[in-house]
Amino acid sequence: MLSKLYSASVYGIDGFLVTVEVDLSMGLPGINIVGLPDTAIKESQHRIQAAIRNNGYPFPLRKITVNLAPADMKKEGAAFDLPIACGILSAFGIIRQPSFEKFIILGELALDGLLRPVKGVLSMSLMAKQLGFSGIILPKENAKEAAIVKEISVFGFSHLNEVVNFLNGSLNWEKTEININDIFNTYSEYNIDFSEVKGQLHAKRALEIAAAGSHNVLMIGPPGAGKTMLAKRLVTILPKMELEEALETTKIHSVAGLLPSNQSLIATRPFRSPHHSISEAGLIGGGAVPKPGEVSLAHNGVLFLDELPEFHRDVLESLRQPLEDGFITIGRSKLTVSYPARFMLVAAMNPCPCGYFGDLYKTCTCPITAVKKYRQKASGPLLDRIDIHIEVPSLKFEELSSKEPGESSEKIRERVEKARKIQLERFKGLKKRKPIFANSQMDHKDIKKFCEISEKSQNLIKLAMEKFGLSARAYDRILKVARTIADLEGEEKIKENHIAEAIQYRSFDKIIF
Repeated sequence: MLSKLYSASVYGIDGFLVTVEVDLSMGLPGINIVGLPDTAIKESQHRIQAAIRNNGYPFPLRKITVNLAPADMKKEGAAFDLPIACGILSAFGIIRQPSFEKFIILGELALDGLLRPVKGVLSMSLMAKQLGFSGIILPKENAKEAAIVKEISVFGFSHLNEVVNFLNGSLNWEKTEININDIFNTYSEYNIDFSEVKGQLHAKRALEIAAAGSHNVLMIGPPGAGKTMLAKRLVTILPKMELEEALETTKIHSVAGLLPSNQSLIATRPFRSPHHSISEAGLIGGGAVPKPGEVSLAHNGVLFLDELPEFHRDVLESLRQPLEDGFITIGRSKLTVSYPARFMLVAAMNPCPCGYFGDLYKTCTCPITAVKKYRQKASGPLLDRIDIHIEVPSLKFEELSSKEPGESSEKIRERVEKARKIQLERFKGLKKRKPIFANSQMDHKDIKKFCEISEKSQNLIKLAMEKFGLSARAYDRILKVARTIADLEGEEKIKENHIAEAIQYRSFDKIIF
């Protein structure tokens, strides 16, 4: 007796089809699962057997062979509990009129037959649509996430009995339907705003420029100056997410198992702030079976590294590929996966170990050698990829006690979106290996073409490099930031005042000793 049905799994962030074949034959009773299953799948035989018996169905005392095809791809997770159980019941004649060829079936089983949610449902639902399946059967908690894909029918169930009766045709069940536009609008609002930040006008201006050109940022300032508060609100002035971006972001969080239970779509730009003790695998992704790391969870949003010098150097060095390429590739002996990782990097640090070097109100207690050593921890290849350095000083009492609200995120975002449109139009016709969306992605050739400046502006940069000791790498960064400042002002050409402002945002490159 043979039964065949279809399920799905995830490779990277994309779903792939898994054919579940169940054979009942004479032999020693037991379940043998083949097809590169992981430990969770191998243990499913105990959950499946208990769930079938606890719901009054006879369990076949036969040799049961379950094949998960394709056999050369690793399968993981508990999502195969339900399809294997349905396959066994079908092969034994309990499910009498199976229509398995229409459906993708997935779900984890509890011992009493309850269905528990699984990871990566959106990816598998998109795969089902692409392969022409008419529907998907899955746990009720996952139904709204799967229903984001409009072209397939989604049936969410709470119990094994409901699935059996539905497949036998004795139970009518309404498919799950959602209005994706309503959900997108509901979850696209932020509960924080730039108007809540007191003072720090210079830092706010720098972050507006960073958002407009997608420039990476380093903030330097004493404890309590508001660096974290500013970083958290950066996402609120980035251009609003498009539906395509929201789907891609949701896929990543779903695969990682981090999609909130009451939310089927991530419609706001993610903000990720890992602790400085994070490992390389935690930051970029990894594990025996690779999982997305913080750089991928921050895709289409902001990755905030607070206390930058406290991160391990090898962890910071691992950021170089995603910052350059917009994705991260993780290789293992049997597989290689790639995860999207296009994010804005925002880093923050104190000016010295005690935090008060150069502060107007508190005296620094660090020896000058300790200050140098501390700052050198943040130097190197990573800083080569940070366009804007800003100082965030301590606030005066008058600024803290002011009751006047600052400019709202919505107003700032309008200017940012206008500048982004100018950049999209500028780079639209370029023939590149990968498309350019913002000024920060320009290479040296693009800078020469789009960042022409006058002789006076050249002399201004030369003077700044000589006076402040700016490094050679700062030259291109200044031009890219000046290009963004000009875009914010609607200027076609970069002017001297744009260059002058851009020079201010290289504070970490200045000679301070």
